Amino acid sequence: MRTAPTILHLDMDAFFASVEQASKPSLRGKAVVVGGLGPRGVVATASYEARVFGVHSALPMAQARRLAPNAAYLVPRFGFYRAISERVMELLRALSPLVEPLSLDEAFVDLEAGGTAWDERSARLAGVKLRADIRAVTGLTGSVGLAASKMLAKIASEQAKPDGLVMIEPGTERAMLGPMSVRTLPGVGPATGDHLRRAGITTVEEIAEAGEDELVRLLGKAHGHGLYAMALARDDRPVVAEREAKSVSVEDTYDVDIHDRLRVGLEVQRLADRCVRRLRGAGLSGRTIVLKVRRYDFSTRTRSETLRGPTDDPGVIREAAARLLDSVDTTGGVRLLGVGVSGLADYTQEDLFAQAAGERAVMEGPVEEHAPAPVEEQPEPAERRWPAGHDVRHTGFGHGWVQGSGLGRVTVRFETPDSEPGRVRTFRVDDPELEPADPLPLVLRDPEGGHGPDGDDDSGGVGLRSVAP
Repeated sequence: MRTAPTILHLDMDAFFASVEQASKPSLRGKAVVVGGLGPRGVVATASYEARVFGVHSALPMAQARRLAPNAAYLVPRFGFYRAISERVMELLRALSPLVEPLSLDEAFVDLEAGGTAWDERSARLAGVKLRADIRAVTGLTGSVGLAASKMLAKIASEQAKPDGLVMIEPGTERAMLGPMSVRTLPGVGPATGDHLRRAGITTVEEIAEAGEDELVRLLGKAHGHGLYAMALARDDRPVVAEREAKSVSVEDTYDVDIHDRLRVGLEVQRLADRCVRRLRGAGLSGRTIVLKVRRYDFSTRTRSETLRGPTDDPGVIREAAARLLDSVDTTGGVRLLGVGVSGLADYTQEDLFAQAAGERAVMEGPVEEHAPAPVEEQPEPAERRWPAGHDVRHTGFGHGWVQGSGLGRVTVRFETPDSEPGRVRTFRVDDPELEPADPLPLVLRDPEGGHGPDGDDDSGGVGLRSVAP
């Protein structure tokens, strides 16, 4: 392990919910829950105000509504979140070439590799500056952990939440970890934690005292050895700049179980097409097609088929997914479907039959025109055109966001990130003056210089927007 706390872990605070609060002045300081709003939706992120009521990520949305009935419930704006995440990742890459993103709102950074930090003082200065730069560029807060290893840096950032910085000085790791719950350590979930508790082990110090042999007996060789090393604060994992994708997949959970076999088939075809779009967007292909089916009773069936070579051909992937579906009993209903591709490569190697089929499809018209009409492209009920929390613009009232819709009406609050809380108005869902809009950036650009914290012109970035003089 290192002798200086030069590994940084950044975790943005309640990221999705914080973006929504920054974007919507009327929601600041209030409980906000972001996730799927259907009967089977789950919470993606809850603001700290909502967490007071027991709402947390992965909680069923129906339960969240019971715990916090007065919270604002919003549909995610993933495109906007990704754009803001990229601004944050740019700041991290300015610190070091070794940045390991874990998700849109979380990453490790090797400060030593970038020459940014080499001791405790320089590491702390880098962490302080990063937090200030994130706030300047995005208007959001992030928590920073600094330590000599990835495991400890992540634990430190968790202690720093919200909006803080915690450094674990080398030599103090064992004393700091000792009284903590076993659940603090990576890989110790509810089941492992309960197993250890039954053996009388509830803290990290008790893991170390139990000894490696006892942990191997309780948890098995691999898990026992790994957990003992973590309890002794041993973690030599490097920060890896490129995390190679192992698969590309898409899935949908349905509000109402699908019983019609034809409809199930159409959904699988639609998911296959979405998966192909993701593959091509990433410049990848794959040779193993995977189908996931979760049935009415929560039992999950997974089927896969490996092709002779990698492909990104929509026809080939649709046909493989359809064959896999034939081997799954969907009697009783389906609540979730997914299609994925693994065995990824950055090239394709189709057989002549697949190539010929593709050429015929191009000559005869787009492949999608010959496929069954995707369910998602059929006209939807008017209410579903206005997802809660998404941006709209009215020719008379300007920019706003959808508070809710139903019964042929849509309610909009008109406000912008830098305005006062706005007024609410209700319109017909087919009002010709109301239309969907792109999100507004969260942070105003300095009209004098227009430069971000690194001195470069940030005028084209998603986080900044100009102010009229």
